[in-house]
Amino acid sequence: MTDQDNNFYNRADEHINLSNNQCQAQKPGQVSASMLYATTRFNVWVSARGFDTADDMKASKEEVVAYFMKQYKTMLEENYDDYANQFSDYMNR
Repeated sequence: MTDQDNNFYNRADEHINLSNNQCQAQKPGQVSASMLYATTRFNVWVSARGFDTADDMKASKEEVVAYFMKQYKTMLEENYDDYANQFSDYMNR
């Protein structure tokens, strides 16, 4: 996982809280799709800031995509395992 500063989980919780609030009016799958789209859009913007030209950005596409895919897979697996191990607590069952 990426290096985490002291506010890492606080920022994540803010995004989760926003999505939880949106789930009151929308289906969770729709909110999830929007959140995933926003995350990818923001990550591309962050990446683009590190390049001097569009050609440099295009040349690094495979590397950047691989980095984010690895990060997503790691975080997804960690959270999946956490939920599976604490299913009754998290799902109030």
